[in-house]
Amino acid sequence: MAQLLSEEEIQQQLNNLPGWTREGAKLQCNRKFKDFVQAIEFVNKLVEPAESAGHHPDIEISYNKVKIILTTHDAGGLTKKDFDLAKVISQIS
Repeated sequence: MAQLLSEEEIQQQLNNLPGWTREGAKLQCNRKFKDFVQAIEFVNKLVEPAESAGHHPDIEISYNKVKIILTTHDAGGLTKKDFDLAKVISQIS
């Protein structure tokens, strides 16, 4: 099981992760696209990195808006896995 990060470690990681916010024990990023098709194309690009990492985000889609939520469920909060995947997702357009 992945180890939970300390408050200090979480803050350090967040400082290097523009566009992401912390919501309790979760990381969250909101993206907005031109239309539904572009939003779905973006979500499809998340499949390979999530599968490779063995770590899957919760995703909410509302027309042209995508909310990505990361947490390590089995650890009960934020771990290095969440921040590693968030960094990869941040590079996807």
